[in-house]
Amino acid sequence: MPMDFRHHSPILLFSASLFFTAAFSLGINYGQIANNLPHPEAVVPLVKSIGATRVKLYDADPRVLKAFANTGVEFIVGLGNEDLARMRDPKQAQAWVKTNVQRYLPATNITSIAVGNEVLTFNDSTLSTNLLPAMESVHSALVSLNLDKQVMVTTAHNLGILEVSYPPSAGAFRRDLTQKLSCILDFHSKVGSPFLINAYPFFAYKANPKQVSLDFVLFETGSGMVDPASGLHYDNMFYAQVDAAHSAVEKLGYKNVCLQISETGWPSKGDADEFGATPENARKYNGNLMKLIADKKGTPMRPNSDLNIYVFALFNENEKPGPTSERNFGLFKPDGTPVYNLGFNTTGLISTNTSSSAGSSGGTTSSGSSPAGTGTSSNGYLSITADDAERLPSQWSLSFLCLIVSTVLAFQL
Repeated sequence: MPMDFRHHSPILLFSASLFFTAAFSLGINYGQIANNLPHPEAVVPLVKSIGATRVKLYDADPRVLKAFANTGVEFIVGLGNEDLARMRDPKQAQAWVKTNVQRYLPATNITSIAVGNEVLTFNDSTLSTNLLPAMESVHSALVSLNLDKQVMVTTAHNLGILEVSYPPSAGAFRRDLTQKLSCILDFHSKVGSPFLINAYPFFAYKANPKQVSLDFVLFETGSGMVDPASGLHYDNMFYAQVDAAHSAVEKLGYKNVCLQISETGWPSKGDADEFGATPENARKYNGNLMKLIADKKGTPMRPNSDLNIYVFALFNENEKPGPTSERNFGLFKPDGTPVYNLGFNTTGLISTNTSSSAGSSGGTTSSGSSPAGTGTSSNGYLSITADDAERLPSQWSLSFLCLIVSTVLAFQL
């Protein structure tokens, strides 16, 4: 039974003054597979207080879209994998767009529709076959409603779509997915929408903690690694993962397509075999990631690119299936208190004045499944996979750098 927060459980509000500047633009994933989350109206001030200007949903929850009306916060709304087949019908696609997008515009700033989530690595031929036609149908619906200039159509992939990922310059898509991805990239090129990637260095470390340097995955600067083919220097795995995806996209001839990061994060808790899932490591990963975002630096391969990063996730979600880590990616607990200290200043309290209800979306995997779940690739989130890790230098001698909240100079070295 959902918990009632109407008369208790205040939400703490935090200012982001230590991390965020006027030019800082944080994206956050707002998943809702939980039975104890505050009402979206109580979430609005929390989102704004951490400096988040962009929110990604896994559905088109009317409560959320109404609550954020007239806030200016940009939204990516999600269309579930279960809806792909019926979206091939132009009439159904238009009805969905009218109900879940048009009715909230312009008060709620919906800028993108994510059609499906991590579809290609479910290895489900029906889902994969329906993905691009559904994207095209939804885009056609937007065109017919004169909304295509303000709302883009895209889909998010995990890095299990890569067959080769090390070194980054050798990145290449799985051969069995190349044709589908080429067609999807052609769609992005024609309509001007971004190619979305979910990148999780955590899963690479979890798979090979003896081979992969923890400092390297936590953005702790040091000697790093040099791509032997390109000569480019990488001081963190996140950039290496992203550039492996860049290389794969370029190999198909779509260098003009913008690649953006729809999910990345680190869990604060995990099972016994989920090495590295601790509050301290989550604090380091997300804290250093936010410095990187504030510094507006692209990757070594694309130094001027804007990755438009969305952190996963706003809240811990207690009803997500899978290993313990899946329920512990949140920056905040359901009552709005931080899971770990990212340097936000407490500035006040508000009553939630809500009753929580279980959500129908959200997560590091589509439809709430776990990374190791049936139908996903064995290294679904990995760019630098277990095999790739064995080819990396065994010793990086990366120096430890304490998280200094007030500076972003570490990533300018």
